[in-house]
Parts: sequence; C-alpha cells; structure tokens
Amino acid sequence: MRVGLYPGTFDPVTLGHIDIIQRALALVDRLVIGVAINRDKGPLFSLEERVEMIEAECSEITARCGGEIVVHPFENLLIHCARDVGANVIIRGLRAVADFEYEFQMVGMNRALDSSVETVFLMADARRQAIASKLVKEIARLDGDVSRFVTPAVKDRLLERLGKA
Repeated sequence: MRVGLYPGTFDPVTLGHIDIIQRALALVDRLVIGVAINRDKGPLFSLEERVEMIEAECSEITARCGGEIVVHPFENLLIHCARDVGANVIIRGLRAVADFEYEFQMVGMNRALDSSVETVFLMADARRQAIASKLVKEIARLDGDVSRFVTPAVKDRLLERLGKA
C-alpha cells in the first residue's frame, strides 16, 4: 500500500494546500495530512481548529474525488511521523525556487535519518503559486479580500478569529 504524508502547519489551510492534497491523493492509496504542532511559528489557530478545518476540507475532497485521507497531528521529527503513520513517501508542495532550496536541505536530512522514505515534490498550480498562509493572514488582518485564496468556510473562520466577521 502506498501511504503518503503531506505535512504542514495549515494555519490556515489554503486553496494551494487543497490543490496539493487533491493531486497527491491520485498518487497514493492513503494520504495522511500531518498537521504540525509548531510552537515556533505562533499559529493563529489552535491545533484542534487547524485539524477541524483540514478534516472539513478533506471530507469534501474525498466526497468529490474518492480516496482515503487521514488527518494526523504531530510534534516530533517529520521522519518519525512518517514511520508512525506507515508512510513511504513524503509529499511536499513547491511554489518557488526559495521553497526548493529549503526543501532540498530537508530531503537530505530526512534521507540521512531514514533512506527508505522518499520525498515527492508537487509544483503548485500556476494560479496558486503566490498563496502562503502567512500572506493570507496578513491580507485578512488588513481588510483585504482573501476569497481567492481560501474556501468560504476557512474565510469565515479567519475573519471571525480576527474580529472582522
């Protein structure tokens, strides 16, 4: 069975993330969405809220596309999470060259820790390359329209969190 792990903080989940999820689902039998507990990033949404948003979006994806998606929070090393969920491939999305440079280093470290786990890069759809959760939050904070970057449900939660609903 091909099990893929797509890790991230998903704070919040964007249409770019959803694009990668849908395309990754076509490559594996089971896709695990690893929601990282990254205290260093100071997330806007709690872990529970991020998991809820991902689960809601993934239920729509599986209803539309089929496949199996599991949401799994984690705080340990990515390679340990991959072992914990039985993943033999890590899925990473790339938007730009800067993403590749960072990811290249991560792949090297992960291969040194466990050479049996491959990493697959999926290029962001051209319409989604500029989307970053950090920028979406900033646009929303400054009263910009984020509806082109997130689903309506995520937009509502984001605006509510920022006191702009």
